[in-house]
Amino acid sequence: MFQNLGEMLVLLGATLGTLPRFWQERRRVAEQLFDIGNSSLFMACMLALFMGGVLSLQTGPVLVQRGLGSSLGGLVALALCKELAPVMMAVLIAGRIGSSMAAELGSMQVYQEIDALRTLNINPIRYLVFPRVVAIAVALPCLVVFANLVGWMGGALVAQFNARVEVSWNAYFSNLRATVEWMDLANGLIKSFFFAIVVGVVSCHQGLTTRGGPRGIGRSVTKAVVNSIVLILVLDYALTRLLLPLDNGWQF
Repeated sequence: MFQNLGEMLVLLGATLGTLPRFWQERRRVAEQLFDIGNSSLFMACMLALFMGGVLSLQTGPVLVQRGLGSSLGGLVALALCKELAPVMMAVLIAGRIGSSMAAELGSMQVYQEIDALRTLNINPIRYLVFPRVVAIAVALPCLVVFANLVGWMGGALVAQFNARVEVSWNAYFSNLRATVEWMDLANGLIKSFFFAIVVGVVSCHQGLTTRGGPRGIGRSVTKAVVNSIVLILVLDYALTRLLLPLDNGWQF
């Protein structure tokens, strides 16, 4: 376990060391960014829509019974932007993109394509890892922004049309605007950035350390997804503790 963590930290350091060569790798970064967004945006919006709807459906009746129905918009919005959207989008990316990265790099490792790159004096970290980590670090916060907007709309639709809630559209969004602050949005974006780094580094590390043929590729994919999700949840707690003093921000 600790050996893997050390190897991942070394890989992260080597990846950060290639940042000065970003301009040379911009085309590959753009290709990876397009692939991530193209394959994940629809699923992210669907997931966010139903997350917002379920939050509104579960909490709305309870708030209405206690005379706090007008607070529904702020509750749904805060839950999404500070916690659910960053975590769930990171899990989605780990499952869809992280597994793909681990499988692709694992196949290249097993079939000695990475050794061929080294023979040609091409740095595998700069050529393979750096574009993927940068692309996922840009894509995940963008997906979180979409998830927030779509999730808020999902909560509003349920609040408007569910007979057990019946919180008006205006009341929902008025409370949302009065409750959500810019720092609440930044909180989720900061988390999503670090989650993206975790998913990218873990997935690439598992791919580069694959051994044992097709069965080894399958093990690497499984480890990449499971380890990413575990580290996301651990890091979520740590970041939440660190960001708590910064919660008093500008009002949205």
